[in-house]
Amino acid sequence: MMLKSQFSKQEFEAGTDEAGRGCLAGPVVAAAVILPQEFKHELLNDSKQLTEKQRLLLKPIIEKEALAFGVAYVYQEEIDAINILNASILAMHKSLDKLKVTPNFIIVDGNKFKEYKDIPHQAIVKGDSKYLSIAAASVLAKTYRDAYMENIHNDFPNYNWKKNKGYPTKEHRQAIKDHGVNLHHRKTYKLLESQYSLKL
Repeated sequence: MMLKSQFSKQEFEAGTDEAGRGCLAGPVVAAAVILPQEFKHELLNDSKQLTEKQRLLLKPIIEKEALAFGVAYVYQEEIDAINILNASILAMHKSLDKLKVTPNFIIVDGNKFKEYKDIPHQAIVKGDSKYLSIAAASVLAKTYRDAYMENIHNDFPNYNWKKNKGYPTKEHRQAIKDHGVNLHHRKTYKLLESQYSLKL
């Protein structure tokens, strides 16, 4: 399906998305992107539909071609303090703060958002597979978050974050069982499968 260039027909429409909501460790990372109205790229799609190689190929193209982009992190301590939904929206707001061009409309991946600076917005379920600017934001959020997790992997190689990126894979849960949690883990999350089962 061809992604649409715009929802609002406003000149500076920003798309925003986040990566890392379901992870057991590390920050949630959001990006906001304003693309030129004529922007097209045959590869660009929801980052989850792309390979890592394709995302890394698109990242510099998006950054070069965008009228403006911003990337922001909200770390595990704040996620634990305010919950992941609020942390995701906060990260998106922070990424919008970093735009060098003020948007006059915002489109958001998902179904929840809080008003940002009185700028009209629209939340769009599966927006990252419908609109180019949200897809571009999803690519930046994912590539920046993956790079962050690969970086901290060097300090905590037991968890193999360079591969699982902090997601709740069997391998990651086993590492938590074997080595415990560390400062990067989200303490309010169900970190072990055993936390799900009731001891009768």
